[in-house]
Amino acid sequence: MTQIDDIPALMVEIGARARAAATELGYVSAEAKHAALIAAAEALWQRREDIVAANERDLDYGREKGLGAAMMDRLMLDEARIRAMADGLRAVAEQPDPVGRTLAEWDRPSELHIRRVSTPLGVIGVIYESRPNVTADAGALCLKAGNAVILRGGSESFHSARLIHDCLQTGLRVAGLPEDAIQLVPTRDRAAVREMLRMSDSIDVIVPRGGKGLVGLVQREARVPVFAHLEGIVHIYVDKEADPEKALKVVLNAKTRRAGICGAAECLLIHRDAATTLGVDLVAALVDAGVTVHADATLARLPGTVAATDDDWGCEYLAMEIAARVVDDIDAAIAHIRSYGSGHTEAILTEDDIAAAHFFSRLDSAILMRNASTQFADGGEFGMGAEIGIATGKLHARGPVGAEQLTSFKYIVEGDGSVRG
Repeated sequence: MTQIDDIPALMVEIGARARAAATELGYVSAEAKHAALIAAAEALWQRREDIVAANERDLDYGREKGLGAAMMDRLMLDEARIRAMADGLRAVAEQPDPVGRTLAEWDRPSELHIRRVSTPLGVIGVIYESRPNVTADAGALCLKAGNAVILRGGSESFHSARLIHDCLQTGLRVAGLPEDAIQLVPTRDRAAVREMLRMSDSIDVIVPRGGKGLVGLVQREARVPVFAHLEGIVHIYVDKEADPEKALKVVLNAKTRRAGICGAAECLLIHRDAATTLGVDLVAALVDAGVTVHADATLARLPGTVAATDDDWGCEYLAMEIAARVVDDIDAAIAHIRSYGSGHTEAILTEDDIAAAHFFSRLDSAILMRNASTQFADGGEFGMGAEIGIATGKLHARGPVGAEQLTSFKYIVEGDGSVRG
């Protein structure tokens, strides 16, 4: 079903069903949620051939739309990626239940005993483009945290997302949980997105996963809180004390492993003292790997580079391209990142502990790394099983958003006939 006459009425109904399901999910057992996720993982694997076939239809649609290589890579599912999705569901299932945890407790002179206890957020709206695996990740994480979720996948991933959603529904049925806990908006019509952004009575937080256009729209127009990052303008600073072998390995992986993900490096900053040695080797290695290096005046003399323009600083390429600049020192690198960064992920390559501490204390991106590829900026790699997205805001959730970040808290206050004087 792709054509629906009354989108507002559809979304009101979906929202009401999600709110009712969330009320029930708030107190279901950890065992029931575990059973649902394990059954969903098994269903995914059993239906892998059907999912690949559905994904072929989506890939054909993507080709017709003229999607670029990075977007097509995001869209593609094969057996290995379906296995990874199923493994992600199992990993989330095995995590400690984030709901009902006592986060802090204390006694007051008034003889009150106070506990701060984790509780679900309620209903999560997830709006995403291309990546069909977000269907599984978001559904699993929201369920684990006791939230209902409304999923609105991209038009490109329509068929894949529907089958993955069917598998999640199978898990809910096996565990005796309400099927309305995980709903997929059954239309490609973009009007459904705008309705979701206005559903403040039904949705407690929106999580957009996609390009700058989608995220910008959500952040501008949503009437509910948003967990999101607008861009992944990821920097790697190569310090004068960087280990050459580590630096070559990390920089190549950070740019070329998957150029279209938000953790891919987009700008390389090289200390001036390393520019004519390690810097030359790094640029040559990137060029040899097929990366277009947009180089500043110092590096543009190197073979295979193109001259950088002002637009290259702060550019999210999401492709086999990277900007490269020589900086005078670590403080110049930090100043550049503050000017052009998006608060997502930055890395320093150095063997100098003092330089690393300086970098960490003076930058405030959601994720800061040392001697590690920025491609690790991912909830699964952080041990969260999966992520619903990366948040670069400073309120509530920040960095990879896993099940724990999809909870809030309430206070439980107990007395013994206590009265206030």
